[in-house]
Order: sequence, then C-alpha cells, then structure tokens
Amino acid sequence: MNDAILHGGGLEKRFGSTVALNGIALTVGRAEAVAIMGPSGSGKSTLLHCLAGIMRPDAGEVHLLGRRIDTLGERRRSELRRTRFGFVFQSGQLLPELPADENVALPLMLGGTARREAVQAARAWFGPLGLAGMENRRPGELSGGQAQRVAIARALAARPAVVFADEPTGALDQATGHDTMRLLVEATKRNGASLVVVTHDPGVAAWCDRTVEVRDGRILARDGAC
Repeated sequence: MNDAILHGGGLEKRFGSTVALNGIALTVGRAEAVAIMGPSGSGKSTLLHCLAGIMRPDAGEVHLLGRRIDTLGERRRSELRRTRFGFVFQSGQLLPELPADENVALPLMLGGTARREAVQAARAWFGPLGLAGMENRRPGELSGGQAQRVAIARALAARPAVVFADEPTGALDQATGHDTMRLLVEATKRNGASLVVVTHDPGVAAWCDRTVEVRDGRILARDGAC
C-alpha cells in the first residue's frame, strides 16, 4: 500500500506459554478505517496495543509513516501516544472531576498547550459532534453516547495520524452504538486520520472500509484491499 500510515510486520507476542500474536502483518492506509474482529482471546486487543506502542511485540516491527516505533523507549512511545495517536475505549475513561471541555483539552495541555488555548480548541469539537451546550458538564452528567462523543473529541483533539478504538460501542445500546460509530468514522476521516477499531460486533465493523479477522493470534480473513 503506497499511502500506508501504519504497518506492523511479523508481529509476535507471548504471555507465558500463551501465544497472543503469531506472525501477524497489517497495513493501514491514509484515512482508512480498519476493523479487527475476533472472539475473546483471539489476540485482537494485543494487536492494537502493539500497533499503538502500548506494548512492545516480542518479534516483528511497527512503523508509523515509515519510521520504526516499536524500538523506542517508553518515554518516546508515551509522547507518540499523546501526539500522533488518539484513543477511544469502551468506557470512555473520562476524568470524572473535569468538565467535558477540559477532558477533551487534556491531551493538548499534557503536550504543553496553555489551558485557555487548549480549552478553546477543545470546544471547537463540540458542535460537529452534537455536543453543543455540554462543554461544562461532567462525565456523570452525560449519557453513555454523549460521553463516548466526548471521548472521540479527546482522541481527535491533538490531530493524530491514527485513532485506535477498542470496543468503542461495547457499553452502549445498539442504536446509540451505531450512531457513535458513524460519528467516529466520519470525524476521523474528515480530519485526515486513519482508524483502527477492535470489535466483536459485525454491525460496528460494517462502518469500516475493511475488516480483518483474527483467530489464535493469526489473521484468517481480510474483507477489502490489503
């Protein structure tokens, strides 16, 4: 793929005697949305964690925009996760003591942006994601779908190259989950970022350009171009 943003090749990962990844290769294109599907224990979340620099593979390589990242130290990988990657998790993982706009602004402030400037930039995401008027609400005052939209805004705030989403609709009802996925895919592509989604739900995967099925640490099937 000539316009590859992210590439993992020959990825292997073990936890004791358990093989989580067994020579997986995956390439993600520019502004492409890829769903990684598989049952519990298949290795799909481990694959996401290796691609995102959360953990190092035991073997293989991970490249972002042509630069190898799996060999970087923890400080450099942490900086990379803060500036070049965005994350949306099943529970949102918003900080309960902060209002919604500061939750979105947090990656910018951690990167050194002044609070006022970061909050102003964060608030620009609220209208497009259907959150206008909710800037000062704390997570406990938001519905599940609203909280996930705040999490999407936070993931995109630093203008990342890739957004990783691990079961982003797992805690939502079907209708809210599908609306959240639509917003996630549309907002990510509109901002020129790629999207990697881990899910067990075919309805969630259907929003993506391509589906990769993982079983026993291997890729079994691919739907769409590699």
